[in-house]
Amino acid sequence: MATPLQKRKLMGEINVVPYIDVMLVLLIIFMVTAPLLTQGIKVELPKAGAEAIPDVPNHPPLIVSVDSSGNLFINVGDDEDKPAAADDIVKRVRAVLNQRPQTPVLVKADRSVPYGNVVGAMVLLQRGGADSVGFVTDPLETYPIPE
Repeated sequence: MATPLQKRKLMGEINVVPYIDVMLVLLIIFMVTAPLLTQGIKVELPKAGAEAIPDVPNHPPLIVSVDSSGNLFINVGDDEDKPAAADDIVKRVRAVLNQRPQTPVLVKADRSVPYGNVVGAMVLLQRGGADSVGFVTDPLETYPIPE
């Protein structure tokens, strides 16, 4: 029987089981939330062999998306996955460009969208104060041969 005056032997090992449990819980959390972090509207981008627009540090681009149905979306605000009205897009673009004039402005349109809808999106961006507008495209692997 140990008396209160006797010292207990110190354990020199670390119990890693709680750390493994925490790691597995974090892994599950990241696996579940990672697909939710992917934002944007699903569009099938046209392919082009153009050079990339240089990134502006600390200025994420302002992107207006046009889906295959012709609906407009903007990546600013709380409801990025819901279609936006034309006036709403102009207001949001104006607000962003007033705060950060160097923000790159891009149009991301589905390849099946009529050209007029893309021009309409560009006109809205111009009304909001965008001087130059870039296009989001997929990289072109090889130049297609016309048939």
